[in-house]
Amino acid sequence: MSARERILERVVAARAGAGDPSTVEKYLQQHPRGPAPSLGPDLAQQFCERATQLASEVVRVVAISDVPIAVARYLESNKLSRRAVCWPELVALPWHAQHLEVEACIATGNDLVGITGAFAGIAETGTLMLLSGANTPATVSLLPETHIAVVQVGCIVATMEDVWARMRAQWGAIPRAVNFVSGPSRTADVEQTVTLGAHGPRRALIVLVGD
Repeated sequence: MSARERILERVVAARAGAGDPSTVEKYLQQHPRGPAPSLGPDLAQQFCERATQLASEVVRVVAISDVPIAVARYLESNKLSRRAVCWPELVALPWHAQHLEVEACIATGNDLVGITGAFAGIAETGTLMLLSGANTPATVSLLPETHIAVVQVGCIVATMEDVWARMRAQWGAIPRAVNFVSGPSRTADVEQTVTLGAHGPRRALIVLVGD
């Protein structure tokens, strides 16, 4: 058997079990995790510190009903539009009490503010994991100039390995798209000068809910 034939044989064997979730679990059991950093007990605080270092602004509120107040203050202080699109799970919040016009729909290039939830936050890196779906359209976090993410304290995990394990436990199959958000979009392609908003939002606010 030639080298080419051996490679193709391994590919075929791997594809044979690709649709079986037990194949993934078996692989993970046979390949234990490598060493991970020690992050301490307060994952929420460490997440806030890392997210801030990535140029996200972070505010903490006690209850989900307090989110519109925090969002209104942020938009007012930055002189931003008080109209936004959001994920359906957030549309019932008392936005009108803060004189905000928030609609649950996908975002277009004309929308300036997008409000989403997040599947989880990663304390090690200050990164958000967003999963795409019918009720979690990816455009709301990618197209507007300002992305506001509402995150529950209970959804903060320690490491990247932990967030994938949490996703597999809750979802089983991987969604069509998994997006990681680490602060505003940025690039340094032109003259090595960092520019925010080149490929996505130029501002990011994280509203962390809970004690």
